Amino acid sequence: MRNTVKFTTAALAAGALTLGLSACGSSDSGSASDTSGPLVVAASPTPHAEILNYVKENLAKKAGLDLEVKEFTDYVTPNTATEDGSVDANYFQNQPYLDDFNKKRGTHIAPVVTVHLEPLGLYSHKVKSADALKSGATIAVPNDSVNEARALKLLAANGLITLKDGVGNEATPSDITKNPKNLKFKELEAAQTPRSLDDVDAAVVNGNYAIEADLKPAKDALVLESAKNNPYGNFLAVKEGNQDDPRVKKLAKLLTSPEVRKFIQDKYAGSVIASF
Repeated sequence: MRNTVKFTTAALAAGALTLGLSACGSSDSGSASDTSGPLVVAASPTPHAEILNYVKENLAKKAGLDLEVKEFTDYVTPNTATEDGSVDANYFQNQPYLDDFNKKRGTHIAPVVTVHLEPLGLYSHKVKSADALKSGATIAVPNDSVNEARALKLLAANGLITLKDGVGNEATPSDITKNPKNLKFKELEAAQTPRSLDDVDAAVVNGNYAIEADLKPAKDALVLESAKNNPYGNFLAVKEGNQDDPRVKKLAKLLTSPEVRKFIQDKYAGSVIASF
């Protein structure tokens, strides 16, 4: 039986505020956490919390790890909660997203070990192929800077648009230089993109949200990111200074074990790909 606590942004608001206020005035970005209790990890429900719960239920006890999983439905709170000490670690993001988050929010989150890749895909309830998109079609894309750029790069890689040369992880629709189908873009919170499929012609959806919406990336995506040389692998992360926490080291080893690789392969059938 799963023993997972689910949280939304609002659920942590009061606690995060209290912890944040208590930390004001401190310049120590790498203070070590208490390592005597359970390791509390914030995670997106799918596939991150599912993978963590597999570890919790099958591997952690033998390794001497007391693991607690807290689920969050957004891409902000897991990092702010890790920064303020509400949780010990998180597992939901990739390096470009973390770099952007740390820069913009002044946080000090650091990666520990990369576990898997969730290929970003273009989905539609209205057409069966990307070529069938009509002139003037509306495409929903994530509105955070890194995932929006990632979505536009996916469309560019498949010939739907052309982006400025050298555009990086902050690309927006204003960086499109050629748009032969005159595509229009609807910017939404990443979690909302699969829910928009009845209202737009197509949507670029992050892998975890696609799976939660019962989409099968390996089967249902009109176009899908290539896993080869992909910089968007998802990793376990902690606040700087906590990388040597023995509980974190145990979890990192378990998350990159042969047992977890097999779990990912068997459960997700190519929609999530082990990166180790």
